[in-house]
Amino acid sequence: MRTPAEMIVGLVLCPCGLLLTLTGTLAPSWRQVSLVPDQPMDVIWEQGIWDICRERQSTHDRLCGQADELGYFEQVPVRVAQGLMPSSLVVTLVGLVVAALGVRCWQPEPRHLVAGVAGLVLLLSGLMSLVPSSWYTQELWALPAPPGSTLTVGYSLVLSYLGSCLEILGGLALALSFHHCCKERRAPKLPPTPVTEAGSGSSRAYNNPWDVLEDEKDGQRWGRSPPCDSDL
Repeated sequence: MRTPAEMIVGLVLCPCGLLLTLTGTLAPSWRQVSLVPDQPMDVIWEQGIWDICRERQSTHDRLCGQADELGYFEQVPVRVAQGLMPSSLVVTLVGLVVAALGVRCWQPEPRHLVAGVAGLVLLLSGLMSLVPSSWYTQELWALPAPPGSTLTVGYSLVLSYLGSCLEILGGLALALSFHHCCKERRAPKLPPTPVTEAGSGSSRAYNNPWDVLEDEKDGQRWGRSPPCDSDL
């Protein structure tokens, strides 16, 4: 049996979403702060959920581990992201393991019920990473920043968004396996057909009572020429 298309889609999208979410969680660039007063014009502060980095674009010097003087990490959206993003990664790994058990890895046919449960787990992981990303985006300009600076969205936040959406789509695709499970349960079970025994009833073979080989041996009935199809 071929692997259903929804399972293939789910197994392709969810690992991609995991990689994007992992990058967005670890990379310190959820928000970029530029044009900071009393700082050079080419200095950009990149703020993530774990670290703050200072980069100078003219020399490409980057220094992380900057002090949090404004209480950035004490804000509720940042703390929620610190809790939900790693939890989402763990739930995604669990969902991928369950999906591998359901999508015909060691079985001749896929386990639709197991694949459907994996889809629900992956859907939950996508929502767990989408909530902090959305909340952070909403509070992006309200979080502490130097007055007069310019705030922009960092690439880590964008990757977290994309990873969350891919995990949600992949989870929904795997959850469609419940449809096949319901169809298998609703399908009527036909009784086994009896096997016809050899030599009984209509299965008997036809036997020709005329022995053609015997007539060919004596040669008297047909003369010197062998029998033709019309004679038989």
